[in-house]
Amino acid sequence: MSFPQPDITPLSLPFWDGLKQGKLLFQQCRACGNRWLPARDACPNCLKREVEWVESAGRGKVVSWVVYHVSYNDAFKDRVPYDVTLVELDEGPRLLSNIVNGDAGRKLSLHAPVSLQIEREGDLALARFKLV
Repeated sequence: MSFPQPDITPLSLPFWDGLKQGKLLFQQCRACGNRWLPARDACPNCLKREVEWVESAGRGKVVSWVVYHVSYNDAFKDRVPYDVTLVELDEGPRLLSNIVNGDAGRKLSLHAPVSLQIEREGDLALARFKLV
């Protein structure tokens, strides 16, 4: 089974295009400075539509994680065990990802520093992270 594809919309397209170009982008409000992921058409803090895309430096920390030992999607059956990790970027936004050198969660710890590693799944570029 092929890797599940995200629903790429005009709103989220800059995020996905950025990954294809080797950059992790997040949104920032020009009015209040709030930063976030995933993409929205208005700031979740002040509700203004003064939104711009900003490139992340690609560094962050582990906030939480779970390790799957059972595959609930056939596309992942050969990957178990695997982690799903919540990463907080140094710039503030959080995103769900995977840790590529976390040995299925056995090396993960709260606030462990991570750095971006963009990986390809077919035609799709994904933001994954490695422990530093």
